[in-house]
Amino acid sequence: MKQFPTDIKFKYPWRSYQQRVLQELESHLNDNHLHIIAPPGSGKTILGIEVALRLNKPTLILAPTIAIRNQWIQRFCELFLRTKSTPNWISINIKEPKFLTVSTYQGLHAACSGKTIENKDYKIAEESSDDDLQFSNTAAKTIIEGLKKEKISTIVVDEAHHLKNAWWKSLTEVKKNLEPTIVGLTATPPYDVSYNEWQRYIELNGPVDAEISVPELVLENDLCPHQDYIMFSYPTPEEGSKIKEYNNNTQQLFTQIKADTILKSKLLALRCYIQPLQELEWIYSNIENYAAILIYLNAVGVEISPLHLDVIGDKNFKIPELNYEWIETLLTFYIYHTDEDKEYRELLLNKLKRNGVVNRKKISFAQHQKRNKLLSSSISKLESIKEIVDFESLSLGNDLRMVILTDYIRKELLVSTPKNTLPLTSIGVIPIFEKLRRTKNLSSKIGVLTGNIIIIPFTALNQLDYYCKLYKIDTIATTPLSYDPNFLVIKTSERLKQNIVHIITQLFQEGHIEILIGTKSLLGEGWDAPAINALILASFVGSYVLSNQMRGRAIRTQKSNPLKTGNIWHLVCVDVLDNDGGVDYSLLKRRFKAFVGVSLDSNPRIENGIDRLHLPTNFTTAKQIFDVNQKMFACAHNRNQLELSWKKALEEGITLIEEIKVPFPSQQNYKQVTSLYFNKTIANLSAFLVSGIATFGETILEIALRNINRIKTLEHLLSFVTVAGIAGIAIFGRLLYRTSRLYLKHRDISKDIKSIGEALLASLINNHVIKTPREKLVVLTSQDEYGAVFCHLEGASTFEKSVFITSLSEIIDTIDNPRYIIIRKATLFNLIDQKDFHAVPELLGKQKSLATNFESNWKSYVGKCKLVFTRNIEGRKILLKSRIHSLAASFQDKSERVNTWK
Repeated sequence: MKQFPTDIKFKYPWRSYQQRVLQELESHLNDNHLHIIAPPGSGKTILGIEVALRLNKPTLILAPTIAIRNQWIQRFCELFLRTKSTPNWISINIKEPKFLTVSTYQGLHAACSGKTIENKDYKIAEESSDDDLQFSNTAAKTIIEGLKKEKISTIVVDEAHHLKNAWWKSLTEVKKNLEPTIVGLTATPPYDVSYNEWQRYIELNGPVDAEISVPELVLENDLCPHQDYIMFSYPTPEEGSKIKEYNNNTQQLFTQIKADTILKSKLLALRCYIQPLQELEWIYSNIENYAAILIYLNAVGVEISPLHLDVIGDKNFKIPELNYEWIETLLTFYIYHTDEDKEYRELLLNKLKRNGVVNRKKISFAQHQKRNKLLSSSISKLESIKEIVDFESLSLGNDLRMVILTDYIRKELLVSTPKNTLPLTSIGVIPIFEKLRRTKNLSSKIGVLTGNIIIIPFTALNQLDYYCKLYKIDTIATTPLSYDPNFLVIKTSERLKQNIVHIITQLFQEGHIEILIGTKSLLGEGWDAPAINALILASFVGSYVLSNQMRGRAIRTQKSNPLKTGNIWHLVCVDVLDNDGGVDYSLLKRRFKAFVGVSLDSNPRIENGIDRLHLPTNFTTAKQIFDVNQKMFACAHNRNQLELSWKKALEEGITLIEEIKVPFPSQQNYKQVTSLYFNKTIANLSAFLVSGIATFGETILEIALRNINRIKTLEHLLSFVTVAGIAGIAIFGRLLYRTSRLYLKHRDISKDIKSIGEALLASLINNHVIKTPREKLVVLTSQDEYGAVFCHLEGASTFEKSVFITSLSEIIDTIDNPRYIIIRKATLFNLIDQKDFHAVPELLGKQKSLATNFESNWKSYVGKCKLVFTRNIEGRKILLKSRIHSLAASFQDKSERVNTWK
């Protein structure tokens, strides 16, 4: 077989943005690469298949999971071949390729390692562990020869950036030897990775040729207006007790390690502590580890020699207190990166493992494994689900089409006895079903759809019979649920298995089932039910890629319901002992980076990230959580407003822009903040200064009036004013100095963002990193009502924009370990000097000529500065001083990359 059958054709008309990409296909393929960014629901898979058909050569498709691999084959057969059976020229075995071979990255890497993997669904790269599979040149050669023999000339890579380093080796080796046309498809491009990782991604996929955004799809009515909501809960009393126990154990472990005299003696014997001047090179390259050693020893009563303060470059430096973060840094260094006393290090590591603070070589006191699992799978989420279901049932009535996705079935809770009063002690399909059934939910039309268990309402039986006859299924076995005759359990047969998902989906679409509970593995990917208008993501296992796939189920439009809107509900169990909300909330924040949506305020804007929901930064009381949940319900109820918010926000822009966001470090509305210093330190000092001067002036005036008779001459008056002036300076001069220094130290860097951006752009152009003509480029900055500052580069290619954002982040964020730093100098009233340290971006710090060019541009656009090379003794001292101080400082909001519709 040399080409695809000639009669293959997509069975539906192309969407406008799909047609646009296909029309430009020839120009996009000039470099033998096609790189498309498209969100779930945009028909990314369909587009990839059509491109492969037009290239019309033997093709290899690589997917991140078995489920998505199967989705490719299913879509191809149903929508192009118009058949339910897979033709014999399609293979899923990378070791036995055919004209069209569909595999996974894991499968390719295993084959290139000489291993055979089981046909089961694997976790996505970021959550899997197959480090034992080592790339084998011999095995890889065999795989490559097999692909060459089949003349594979097109490789479609789906979500290729979520890969482990070992997998990249296999993939790049195949590409190098086959020299194919690469079709890269992704919903979540890795904009937030390092420059080298981005380069690796671009080398595989080529530069981005076309990007289809969520707002564009909503604008063209291919996705419905939708919103993400979060339902917060507290752990149950039992869970709370366990969390306290875990925390107490962790604190005891912390105390024990502080009291460990062996560890103390081992650290005191390290060369970097005994003779720091002879170990400067190591210290400068391991600043955090060196600081952790000093902080630990200081905490256990060792008097730190002034020699170490000299090394730091600050004799007045106050050594920070030892906390979980510093002890994690110390132990990670000592256990994994020293050769000291192997036996003791193993004993120490085993102690940490027994206490649950080690996960895959990562030591974390704050992220206790058992506590984290307890939060993510908290039973309190069952009550949250019930509240959401009650709310949506009341809100939508018979129009409700809700899907609840979770990880496990928990079939042990489905009993055959007349009563089911088993306690619900875990999250899963059956526990959720039982929670809703037992609480007499407003809607009794609840169904379950998994690979092994199918439950429907009794009222749906007649329609079930109708569809079975339609699919020519003569008999179907159903039995009433032993403890509730209102529900039927369907016994699946081999014949029924092929059609049951379609039949249950149809019952759901028509409203015979209003609430469908299932597993993410069956319904989360590749399953389509356009009627869904409410989705609860009760899944706590899996990557944010899968979260986005599942979320995509609810945001597709429905032809028969043009006014459809979608509510997506996320569940979080708050850690009562963590002001930031805990690990469950942190994970959701990370996942929200992949979700683009409209903000919850009167001036809606479209962007990614959790900030658009305007949630509190701290969770300290039950009332606070209650208030947030009530806010979520109030917003979720007003679906008409949701549609208007999308419409208003869409009118504010024309495209989705990637930009850098510098948050305003306050929860107050920016317009309400009038102090110079965000935490009101300056405001307080200034108020004190003004009132003090007023009081001082009043006192002097009073003294002057009392002694008016003694002031006989002009000379007496001048003497009095001079003495008063000297007294005023003595009293308030120091306070004025402190206030001014604080003004300089905490002035908003946002005012300089545009200038820094211009300097950066000039340098990137001078050094041929950005090749778009200068007259087409504009550095744009803006500020929202919350004080956050945004900056992006207009007119450049996607790659150039990403390089600009990455480099700008390196400049304004905390210094790590750059080759060059810029010392920015600022002066107030020509009296007070202030110095700030900024990293020269990695791209511009590779060579001295690039760095000096950046320094020159900085002086032109920003102001006075000094370039420092950090790889010599003097430069290392300056770098060490700036880093030690930044490490010791309290956490400040860092810049972040966001996608905004503008």
